[in-house]
Amino acid sequence: MAARFFVEPMHVFHFLRARPVRRLGALALLAGVGWLINLSLPSQARAYTITGRVVHVADGDTLTVLVGRARQRIRLASIDAPETGHGRERPGQPYGQAAKRALSALVAGKTLALTCYERDHYGRDICDVPLPDGRLVSQVMVASGMAWANRQAGGKYLRDASLPGREKSARDRRLGLWQRPGAVAPWEWRSKCWKALEVGRSSPIC
Repeated sequence: MAARFFVEPMHVFHFLRARPVRRLGALALLAGVGWLINLSLPSQARAYTITGRVVHVADGDTLTVLVGRARQRIRLASIDAPETGHGRERPGQPYGQAAKRALSALVAGKTLALTCYERDHYGRDICDVPLPDGRLVSQVMVASGMAWANRQAGGKYLRDASLPGREKSARDRRLGLWQRPGAVAPWEWRSKCWKALEVGRSSPIC
């Protein structure tokens, strides 16, 4: 939880009546408190906007937008979609291509204003993608059974607290990837399947 700071109005009044030297010191102190408050704000408070046209969909949670003449890769916040596969050592998952098609149907060719939070180590902006009707793409993908709520690393990437409930509803209704028993979360697929194959070992998970 972010720290909270309180400055009594009476204290400010006394600061302003202080001698010039003391007043400068007080103002410096207040500036320092403001800096600490800014550091304590959650990442959502420092969000930024990227507006561009979707020109490519790589898989069920990654797309590219054209901003002016520059292309920017976007990773959808809070979700993880089935992997589409990248060669023999990185095979795709069931519903990987279906998730890619579902995301493409939602966003391809549209100009959208994305709410972004940070960049990952691949240089992708991590963003929520609102649709013109007000829905978030991540919520639609999870609710239709085309992605997981991203619980990787203990849920550190899960910004949208509504997604686990939407995932449960899709699972209970056997939508999308939940039609098949034993669905494997993408972060487990990457760590247990891909890593094993990359070092020449077999893995029962894939």
